[in-house]
Amino acid sequence: MARVTRRGFLQTSTAAGASLLLTGTKASGKILGANDRLRIAVVGLNGRGQSHLAGWMDQPNVEIAYIVDPDKNVLAKAITGLQSRLKENFKAKGIADIREALEDKNLDAISIATPNHWHSLMTIWGAQAGKHVYVEKPMSHDVAEGRIAVAAQEKYGVVIQHGTQSRSDAKIAGLHEAIQAGKFGKLKISYGYCCKKRGSIGHKPVSAPPENLDWNLWRGPAVIDEFHGNLVHYNWHWFWKTGNGDLNNQGTHQLDIARWALDKELTHPVKAMAIGGRFKWDDQGETPNTMMGIAEYANGQQVFFNVRNVDYPKYEHQVENEYYFEDGGKIIRGLYYPAGRLTGETLDIAPGNVTPGGNWAAFVTACREGKPELANGNVYDAHYGCVLGHLMNNSYRLGQKVPFNAKAGKFGDNKDAAEHFLKLHDTLQSGVGIPEDGAEYTVGPWITFDPKTETHVGDYAVEANALLKDANRPGFEIPAVDKV
Repeated sequence: MARVTRRGFLQTSTAAGASLLLTGTKASGKILGANDRLRIAVVGLNGRGQSHLAGWMDQPNVEIAYIVDPDKNVLAKAITGLQSRLKENFKAKGIADIREALEDKNLDAISIATPNHWHSLMTIWGAQAGKHVYVEKPMSHDVAEGRIAVAAQEKYGVVIQHGTQSRSDAKIAGLHEAIQAGKFGKLKISYGYCCKKRGSIGHKPVSAPPENLDWNLWRGPAVIDEFHGNLVHYNWHWFWKTGNGDLNNQGTHQLDIARWALDKELTHPVKAMAIGGRFKWDDQGETPNTMMGIAEYANGQQVFFNVRNVDYPKYEHQVENEYYFEDGGKIIRGLYYPAGRLTGETLDIAPGNVTPGGNWAAFVTACREGKPELANGNVYDAHYGCVLGHLMNNSYRLGQKVPFNAKAGKFGDNKDAAEHFLKLHDTLQSGVGIPEDGAEYTVGPWITFDPKTETHVGDYAVEANALLKDANRPGFEIPAVDKV
């Protein structure tokens, strides 16, 4: 395993498109220390980071060697919590910069639970340093950096597992295997929902970063000039430079499940669009709190997606998936409704093929075996699922305001899309109470995507291609794919 220094990480080229040049080597076989102990660094210690710590502590012969966070207060709290639980077995070193941990030749893996804008760069750095990577969803903050993370895994041969826990669910795997085998006929629409109550984040003024926060490290690759309190430590989700909205936040799980059910040979959709808005909340957030996204694949299969965050009386919480078949049958909430029937049948499905033990154990197994293919939710699954969401988001970001009414959607002859949009519109109008007078939808264009080149073609190609890759701050550049 090549040793990578922080100085090496910080060296950048002035040549256009060049970035971090490292000399890692491809991992082979087991790269663990004595007695197959897996030494891991957890980076990002709020929210999901706490779940990562708990998950690794529950695995036998896994040592948390480093805990990493640019917020001194968060780091100190995590150290205290670990010391209290591990007692004399506490060995973790608390640091602010993941690159210090990556210098440790005895470190085996990193576990990433940072804000989204850091996910791909840390994944790439980890692979370059010969470390296995468990990365929270979404693996990428934009389309291009996801492809580069794939290239890093292919070059260095490390395990990369995406934080989509449902990939470890044998029941879901079995259902999708049955769908792909044609048990219910041809799948037409795979539908995901991310409908969780959320609230307004209000407005917080630009200010100096708090003294406990290393603002340079927190920003990392994101080009952000000014700090405001709505960025830390959760509401960064609702700003485009740091997050991806709920579509590629909670929604990444249901997007991944939706894509997982499609025909196996499919990678990316060939076109996508979205309609929605940030309704009712007059706040600082940028991403939509309500959205319907549609993507179509080369074989005609479609993914629909529904985001609905605004609370209202009789709000229906939906974090789930549905499946619609060409003959009119459907699977909803674990029941199969054959075409024309109002009564559902209980599904009788054999468990599918997953690495057993749950998401944490599956990663440990893949690392110990030195087999990236054992990861439940590998780098390819991660990339294809994340891009699905990025394309929907990018259509929305290119959208134009139109009056809030039932005719706002641009679905052409797609009667299924129109039907499901009307359900969402009725919820907004009758449930949330959005008035037609004065309210607006943002309607995104249909953007066409070439799955092989991972670029846009046709109408809006120039505008859409400009959203494929975010700019990066000096010292934190995503490397070009041929420089990884």
